[in-house]
Amino acid sequence: MSTTLAVVTVLTAAWVGFSGFSLLRRADFVVQPLVAYGVPRSWWTWLGAAKAAGAVGLLAGLAVPAIGVAAGIGLVVYFLGAVVTVLRARSYKTVVFPVLYLLPVVATLAVGAAA
Repeated sequence: MSTTLAVVTVLTAAWVGFSGFSLLRRADFVVQPLVAYGVPRSWWTWLGAAKAAGAVGLLAGLAVPAIGVAAGIGLVVYFLGAVVTVLRARSYKTVVFPVLYLLPVVATLAVGAAA
């Protein structure tokens, strides 16, 4: 495993993990947009847990690459869904936020594929 892959993976996992933790603790900067986008409150814990599991999966992928790839693919699907949700809510100026989580996950998968 390359050092670049390890660094990119750890940074991405920390970033996504922060997002999951912020949702699980109901941070205002996460919750307010979800309300505006119409995401049901009953989904919030599951969405936060999915992000947290994805972050852990990325880290586990450093030892078992297939787990990291599966976690990365799951997170790509998750954040693409977030982009669609924001666009459906017609909140075009905030679509950058889920993209800021999507791009590092894509980069992690790309670095892993190149390693």
